Amino acid sequence: MERVSEFVVGLLFGIGLILAGMTDPAKVIGFLDLAGAWDPSLAFVMGGAILVGVFAFGVAKKRTTSMFGGAMQLPTSRDIDRRLIGGSVMFGAGWGLAGFCPGPALVSVGAGQSKAIVFTIAMLLGMVVFEMLERRRLALAAAH
Repeated sequence: MERVSEFVVGLLFGIGLILAGMTDPAKVIGFLDLAGAWDPSLAFVMGGAILVGVFAFGVAKKRTTSMFGGAMQLPTSRDIDRRLIGGSVMFGAGWGLAGFCPGPALVSVGAGQSKAIVFTIAMLLGMVVFEMLERRRLALAAAH
């Protein structure tokens, strides 16, 4: 049952991204182009997502298990450090340059968009490089 719910939630997310225009890089870049032909429509998508997220996290904080009985694993760190800021800057730069972020890119890969395929490959390579560097950093820290 858990896999079915994961599939349904992912399907709803993908459909929502398509309906909101988040899978169209031109629309995303138009939203980010504050000095040009700015398209504010995605601000409503983000506002809606934030509103749902605030409500969902409020409910989740009061629970000890998920709806299907799994353990709740909510983030506990509230630190704002160089790594968080650096990652945020890289995420934003990638989003602005390509017009994709991870969720919409995966939906667009499913639709066969070649730009999304290139973006997703680059994103996955970035994740692999990060994991390699993180393991090296942790090994060096443990050695000292």
